[in-house]
Amino acid sequence: MARNELRPPVKLRSTAGTGYTYVTRKNRRTTPNRLVLRKYDPVVRRHVDFREER
Repeated sequence: MARNELRPPVKLRSTAGTGYTYVTRKNRRTTPNRLVLRKYDPVVRRHVDFREER
């Protein structure tokens, strides 16, 4: 059985320029725009914005 495309996996890349990424899923119906979350980047050892990349 195929995965549901309503909740596709997305890559969140750090805006600090370290190249660190998180992988998560998002609901396309409730969040049609690109996702921006504030998460911890262990390379710079602080919380930064992570933006969805395609």
